[in-house]
Amino acid sequence: MPMTKKLLILVFALCTLGLSAQSVTEQYIADWHEVAQAEMLEYGIPASITLAQGILESGSGQSKLAKEANNHFGIKCHLDWKGEKVYHDDDEDDECFRKYDHAEDSFRDHSRFLKERSRYAKLFDLKSHDYKSWAKGLKKAGYATNPKYADLLIDLIERHKLHKYDVRAVIKTNPPKEVPDPADLLVQESPNKVDFVIARKGDTFESLAEYFNKRTEDLLEYNELRYDAKLEPGQIIYLQPKRSRAARENRYYTFVEGDDLYEISQRYAIKLEKIYQRNDIPVGETPKPGTRLELR
Repeated sequence: MPMTKKLLILVFALCTLGLSAQSVTEQYIADWHEVAQAEMLEYGIPASITLAQGILESGSGQSKLAKEANNHFGIKCHLDWKGEKVYHDDDEDDECFRKYDHAEDSFRDHSRFLKERSRYAKLFDLKSHDYKSWAKGLKKAGYATNPKYADLLIDLIERHKLHKYDVRAVIKTNPPKEVPDPADLLVQESPNKVDFVIARKGDTFESLAEYFNKRTEDLLEYNELRYDAKLEPGQIIYLQPKRSRAARENRYYTFVEGDDLYEISQRYAIKLEKIYQRNDIPVGETPKPGTRLELR
């Protein structure tokens, strides 16, 4: 009995620690997502990437470097740095890191750091919603020495659904009008070559169908929606039928708590029925967290 009680105490402590870490990260996202979005609008770096890097590099704002130097991205001094400095052990002992007056300055310097260095130039040719290519590009360009750096960023983005802030940042680029001008709509292409738009305040299925010379019924069918569906700002609306499989680079997706299969089908432009069929999931059933879904 004493051993059982100790085991229960240990399990409780570990669970509490896990919840605490999760809570700290969620608070970090709440505190900094608008700053990351502002940087995305100014410099074109996906907000999801900025947030994931901040979480990873600063321990969700809890690292010594973040607390003492407001440095959320582990940026070292380099020869061009004229500001204050602090010294910490990293790849080598007693390395020089940049110190900022405010954490917001760290976010801005992070954007400039990527934008102004030639080795990161190819990243800015990528689409703003393609966080996977951004993560892999950062690793390839040498932002971090950890061989799993890209995977760590992608895992953080998908676990905390950080990609939703990329969509919201795109919406903010063109503030919604009372009566949106359809000509302002930006037609984008999903990784598996399906055209879509992001709905704005005031858009309707009817107005989109009229502008793109389609039937309202077609748009509802392409997006697997009922006739009485409501169009919400920020919603992805496909202008063509979704595919039977996701793009090659999105072959798998790990389901996390709070996920929705329909949202996943919209994110990767794959028909919802195909996700059910491909993974032997009864229609309407929700997979358990941790389930590895095959999208291709």
